[in-house]
Amino acid sequence: MEGHQIAVAGLVVDVVRKDIKHLHLAVYPPAGRVRVAAPLRLDDEAVRLAVVSRLGWIRQQQAKFAEQERETEREYLSGESHYFQGARYRLNVIYQAGRPGVAVRNNRMLDLIVRPGSDRAQRERVMLEWYRQQLKDELARLVPRWEQAIGVTATQVGVKQMKTKWGTCNTRARRLWLNLELAKKPARCLEFVLVHELVHLLERHHNAQFQGLMDRHLPQWRLLRDELNREPLGHATWDY
Repeated sequence: MEGHQIAVAGLVVDVVRKDIKHLHLAVYPPAGRVRVAAPLRLDDEAVRLAVVSRLGWIRQQQAKFAEQERETEREYLSGESHYFQGARYRLNVIYQAGRPGVAVRNNRMLDLIVRPGSDRAQRERVMLEWYRQQLKDELARLVPRWEQAIGVTATQVGVKQMKTKWGTCNTRARRLWLNLELAKKPARCLEFVLVHELVHLLERHHNAQFQGLMDRHLPQWRLLRDELNREPLGHATWDY
């Protein structure tokens, strides 16, 4: 897979060439990065013309992202707002000896329990590990059911932080990775990403066959994709 950048009408466009039939153009939040996945046969001039033909749409997407409310940098201090499974919670930091952790209280508060003297990095680490465990617990329930429904088996389904993708699939190794940020989204969004990546084990590309499989197994997937990419946590988009 070859990647480089070209300039088009004042835009810097990331170009990746793949063994695909059709060109796919995507605009990524939060800054409106433009990325083109192009068939191997298309040269840069053809890509440039495709981008020019969609400049209006690209500008609209970039303007929309600029207007969206987004999470500011978190300090993990009492009073901050944090998200879990699509709901907004107020953080309450408790400094005490013993095992650090997080507890949901009254559907409104997240108690972050840390050792006395914990700095920002330590508070963040406890929070992220809790998010990771919540996702793993959900995936332990979801993966077997969806593997059976779709008729595939993944060798591994893991969780890690990713900047531009909600999920990835290594079809050769049959290994899936889901973004840690999904812990902040509704559970139905996590389910959508899981199904999306499992379907890639049947079809690598975002083509008509892939979309047909998604229609069969998760008919509402387009609505879930749109919900996933809405503010305040929409930071990745699907490339189709």
